[in-house]
Amino acid sequence: MPSPENSAYIYDHVRSPRGKGKKDGSLHQITALDLSAQVLRNLADRTQLDTAIVDDVSWGCVTPVGEQGGDIGRAAVLAAGYAETVAGAQVNRFCASGLEAVNIAAAKVVSGEATMAIGGGVECMSRVPMGSDGGAWAIDVAAAFPTHFVPQGVSADMIATKWGFSRTDVDAYSVESHKRAAKSWAEGRFKNSVITIKDQMGVVALDHDETVRPNTDMQILAGLNPSFAGLGEMAFDAVINQRYPEVERVNHVHTPGNSSSIVDGAAAVLVGSQEAGKIIGMKPKARILGTASIGSEPSIMLTGPSYVTEKLLKKLGMKVSDIDLYELNEAFAAVVLRYMQVLDIPHDKINVCGGAIAMGHPLGATGAMILGTLADELERSGKSTGLAVLCVGGGMATATVIERV
Repeated sequence: MPSPENSAYIYDHVRSPRGKGKKDGSLHQITALDLSAQVLRNLADRTQLDTAIVDDVSWGCVTPVGEQGGDIGRAAVLAAGYAETVAGAQVNRFCASGLEAVNIAAAKVVSGEATMAIGGGVECMSRVPMGSDGGAWAIDVAAAFPTHFVPQGVSADMIATKWGFSRTDVDAYSVESHKRAAKSWAEGRFKNSVITIKDQMGVVALDHDETVRPNTDMQILAGLNPSFAGLGEMAFDAVINQRYPEVERVNHVHTPGNSSSIVDGAAAVLVGSQEAGKIIGMKPKARILGTASIGSEPSIMLTGPSYVTEKLLKKLGMKVSDIDLYELNEAFAAVVLRYMQVLDIPHDKINVCGGAIAMGHPLGATGAMILGTLADELERSGKSTGLAVLCVGGGMATATVIERV
């Protein structure tokens, strides 16, 4: 564990609201560049930051093609009006890109390369469709065949089947996610971090997460058809069964109602050294105690969060019980249920403000969003330590442990 003098600190964080990732979504007319620039500009304005002190911006983006391509990190820095000395890079670790970007920013600070850095990300899924960048793993037999590649939803259904989570279990988890998200919005838990996004005319486009459904119940969810049964029947059930022959048949339990919503969004986290805080006259919100990433079995793909948690806690000399609050991205309900099962984490310590099933998963930004939520919730509740973690396509996971200052 680094000493306080040699640690990276979170000084502030902001995020956009998450807009429905379809053509009728409220952020559909906002480009990824504009969304990124509004978030970065707001972060600088509210902290009265002289942006020349920021050495680098690491910016997550999972589908970096078209208007999201070409190193959107640097383009966003310029569009936000930051000092031209501020560098920018695009980061892609699939669903953990936003958290990986913050971890890169923290590593630059700890190493002495940067005094201050920003980590975050963006994804405009209504404008640049998920998967439109292609990818070697899914389409090249040299990678797909030996690893038993299947689409992520089939992997999630295999997790549910292999470890005994029923359709009722995953739907019940979804209901609770929406309930917690709606309660958190009603109580103003996001008011200090969610900014208002405006269109090109300066008119408010969105000021709240658009996909939260407070009235979601088991009856509504029961009426939804499984999303991945067709892909399974096409061939992919047989593929993953080759890797897990002990499972007789995949039970397809995940639907649009218990999987993460497709949304547009962006987020940024300002990270700096202890000395940087003195220079800019700000008190940090949290200290980053440690970060880690790990690879895991790629066919089932989404079981990495427990492994990277164990890896990071061991490195820090901590136990699961030492963490007061957990944030695990709700890619699919079974991912969170399996994580709680493996590590024996009670539900009242994880995703206490709801998660991506209710609020959405803007791929490149989500990691930074949940880290910000974690920092805010530690402050609100008076608790001390928190761990943010995301499962990642290809069989990976990334985690960060923070301590409230």
